[in-house]
Amino acid sequence: MRTVVLQGPAGRLEALLNEGARDARFAGLVCHPHPLGGGTMHNKVVYHAMKVLNAPEWDLRLPVLRFNFRGTGLSEGQHDGLAESADVITAIDWLLAEYSLPVILVGFSFGAAMSIRASCATGSSSIQSNLRALVALGLPTQGFGQTYQHPVLADCRLPKLFLSGGNDAFAPQQDLRNVVDHAADPKQLVFVPGADHFFKGSLDAMQRALAGWLKEQVQ
Repeated sequence: MRTVVLQGPAGRLEALLNEGARDARFAGLVCHPHPLGGGTMHNKVVYHAMKVLNAPEWDLRLPVLRFNFRGTGLSEGQHDGLAESADVITAIDWLLAEYSLPVILVGFSFGAAMSIRASCATGSSSIQSNLRALVALGLPTQGFGQTYQHPVLADCRLPKLFLSGGNDAFAPQQDLRNVVDHAADPKQLVFVPGADHFFKGSLDAMQRALAGWLKEQVQ
């Protein structure tokens, strides 16, 4: 693992890179949860998702980048709530320059929302062409006094996995089903039974579900 500094639109972004196998066919990017809730690239869900993409025991062995959004950790700038999607694009661009490999984009909670915004919003076709798949872990449909419908998913043709806890307080099952119903194909929705938003006590089940879907995508 090595430290990386990304040059983002709001300043330098602190990042960590886990190197992959020399013959890796893809690169991975994992985005962290809400900074105002204490989210960083060291979050447990982010770490366990990174391990699925990178660790030999899961067989994928991809190079994986994690970074802190603007205003988090040693990253410069201030939290915005929407502009963090530009930080995601910065990280994707860095991976493309470093490896010239299609990127598997994974986000947890706020990181999932920003990943969707970066890869699916109007004008993101050039980003989509460099992505292999999009994974939204614990995608929120409510929180901080707001509700979220993620309408850009309606035109997002990337292969998509929505993976959440069955008891996620930030994404009740029916609310998330409604969001996914309006998303473009291909897509899959998976609930980890009994798990909360942070997959507490169920991180291994989250990893198995994530690994199974990813292996189908990269065959």
